[in-house]
Amino acid sequence: MDLDYRELAVGRPYPERADREPAVHDRVAEYLAKGLLQRAFDRVRDPVRTLMPIVEHAAAHANTLRIMSDEELRLQVSGIRAQLRNSGFAPPLVGRCFALVREAASRTIGQRHYDVQLIAGFGLLKGRLVEMATGEGKTMAATLPAATVALAGYPVHLITVNDYLAHRDADEMRPLYEFLGLSVGAVVQGMPKSERRRAYASAVTYCTNKELAFDYLRDRVALAHRSSSLHLSLDRLRGNFRRNEDLVLRGLYFGIVDEADSVFIDEARTPLILSSSTGAAEERLQCEQGLRLARSLVAGEHYEIDLAERSLALTKEGSREIGRLAEDLHGVWSSVRAREELVTQALSAMMLFNRDQHYVVMDGKVQIVDESTGRVMPDRSWERGLHQLIEIKEDCELTDRRETLARITYQRLFRRYIRLSGMTGTAREVAREIKSVYGLDVVRIPLNRPSQRRVDRPLVCTTPAEKLRIIADRVERLAVAEGRAVLIGTRSVGASEEISAALNARGIEHALLNAKQDQDEAEVVARAGEPARVTVATNMAGRGTDIRLDPGVAARGGLHVILTEYHDSRRVDRQLFGRCARQGDPGSCEAIVSLQDDVFMIHAGSMTRLIARLVGTRIPVPLRAYQALRWLAQFQAERRHGYVRVQNVKLDRRLDRVLAFSGRGE
Repeated sequence: MDLDYRELAVGRPYPERADREPAVHDRVAEYLAKGLLQRAFDRVRDPVRTLMPIVEHAAAHANTLRIMSDEELRLQVSGIRAQLRNSGFAPPLVGRCFALVREAASRTIGQRHYDVQLIAGFGLLKGRLVEMATGEGKTMAATLPAATVALAGYPVHLITVNDYLAHRDADEMRPLYEFLGLSVGAVVQGMPKSERRRAYASAVTYCTNKELAFDYLRDRVALAHRSSSLHLSLDRLRGNFRRNEDLVLRGLYFGIVDEADSVFIDEARTPLILSSSTGAAEERLQCEQGLRLARSLVAGEHYEIDLAERSLALTKEGSREIGRLAEDLHGVWSSVRAREELVTQALSAMMLFNRDQHYVVMDGKVQIVDESTGRVMPDRSWERGLHQLIEIKEDCELTDRRETLARITYQRLFRRYIRLSGMTGTAREVAREIKSVYGLDVVRIPLNRPSQRRVDRPLVCTTPAEKLRIIADRVERLAVAEGRAVLIGTRSVGASEEISAALNARGIEHALLNAKQDQDEAEVVARAGEPARVTVATNMAGRGTDIRLDPGVAARGGLHVILTEYHDSRRVDRQLFGRCARQGDPGSCEAIVSLQDDVFMIHAGSMTRLIARLVGTRIPVPLRAYQALRWLAQFQAERRHGYVRVQNVKLDRRLDRVLAFSGRGE
């Protein structure tokens, strides 16, 4: 895999790259050499141009392979295996392998890779993060490097953002891989350990980022007391190395991360924590007492809330008031630190975590909604008693408190792959951070067909009620009167249900897709291109699912996408707009937002209030002022989130150093 073996981590049960924090002078040198010089080089020479020769290398074999029988083609595959293993990934040999994969794909799954997909595949093989516009076929492009590396004998992980995509991609691409003599596995939530081990033993494994991370942590916990080089060597000498019993993974060789911006950036704000249940008979009583005390406190006097940071802090007066209220209580309430932490968590449960935004209540249980994807995470819970406090708040059955066994951040996990690459439709806004943290250069792949997307002028309303009315008017005109398909994107479950209620009041039939309909997500999104069909969905719902236009819809102007609230990240807005006008189809998009949306009020409150006052006095506000407001709000939000990601990595490293002394690291 073109790796100096001195870079491999020692004392690990399987191969992975050492995760060493570079010294200050090394970071400065890397910034100068790989940062400034690389950017200067990219300005002179387009990075995509260095990947384009792969198209000619593949084309040189196309005609010869096309006239071969299936048996002759399989013999070609057998012959190239040894060459890849011995000679590495030289462009002429990779081009021949890509040509084989492309020909096999056309025979097995009825799809033939475009030239731009060959370029993207070569970029992935060379360890790049390729940005391909939504609908350009990232799933197909990934089969090229995945098959090439697997034919060379190295395990490949194709990492997606949800179970449906992992299952779907594995099933759809299985005939291609099996024609090439490669086994395929899929790892999804709820699989027993034995099945996970078999899936990871396959040549190509499709899995989700969360399942991979927790499987890695479980492996580390399984060998917590015998993971050093000495222990592993002694186990092998004694012949009782129980790898097959304890571990599921077999190494971090080559990873291709789909929707990489979501995984590397959006989901990287939260560390992955492996925990176990610990029973507590007095848990409910303590939670009820904590919530009762919290309701007695006054905002501004006893505690301060920072909505932008999603944090809450007690004042000195608040600490004294808690002590006074807890005078007659016993147990945990006798400890100043413990009672203040419990009340702070209770305040957080009341003030910072909202139903149908941060969580939903389904079947009498509190289930967390992933803010970056809009999906329910049924097996996840908040730590330090927060989950139990929210359960009491919602009058749900209390679950056991969780005790942390191991933790890691995505930043540290993915840097351990011997070779890492990624693909997404939206990466240029975070290219610098991705390069700095993961060492991946972002390469933008050209479109296969010119885009026909029309972007309408944004409309900014003064109130949410006005926004709902205008959205309903627009849907009535486009879908009901003109027969076009309309997709409405929202930020939260609650917002999607408000829009659904507004459409119901007009008698407009529509499909509602949010975290509560997670199982039907792909089917609902796939049908969003039907005539006169209206789909209301959270912004990230169905990401990775193609929306194919009905011919009648294409003739009427294609899919129309309405963004109803700007996201904290500009990338997610672009991702939503990218749902329309895919692969040269017609389509249009627009933003209909309100000055009272969270992104404006939380991250640019002063400027928002100023513009609202001007609107109230009927002074016309130029479009540039609204554009400046959006830029400021999203810039502030992205900067805060970036700071959180940096602090997470620092905390993770600090905990690793501290706990390593006791042997309880990851």
